[in-house]
Amino acid sequence: MNYGNIVVAVDGSDASQDALNHAVELARQRNSPLTGIFIIDTQWADFIGNDWQSAKGARQGFLDYIRKEQEEQAEAARTQFELATQKMEQVSFSVHAGDPTAILVEQASSEKTGMLIAGRRVFQVSGRPSLKALATTLTKKASRPLLLFP
Repeated sequence: MNYGNIVVAVDGSDASQDALNHAVELARQRNSPLTGIFIIDTQWADFIGNDWQSAKGARQGFLDYIRKEQEEQAEAARTQFELATQKMEQVSFSVHAGDPTAILVEQASSEKTGMLIAGRRVFQVSGRPSLKALATTLTKKASRPLLLFP
């Protein structure tokens, strides 16, 4: 039985490894396409605001640091996904930019998604502290099947 496209959130860390392993196994068993996604969090500027600047350029320096860290994390996620999906034919990986919560809710509600699989702590490696509510938000707003890992 084919589930349709299985989408798994991958961030290159241990937080997404169990979810990725399960998604790979499920895709293999069901002969389903598998899509790995990483999301570069573009909401940091709004999150930190403008009033914390203690030195000229400090805010921009911090935002540049976070962006570089997330780009490195995206490459780690791509590598993690490619290692887990070796010898699989129906796989793809994409990097999105935006609010991780909004993008995952969109994925979890898209008719193109058969099932979304994610770890509860995914994207917290270099994400905003507010992402701790990601799992709760997904369970409330997802309209497609959803599988969350601790």
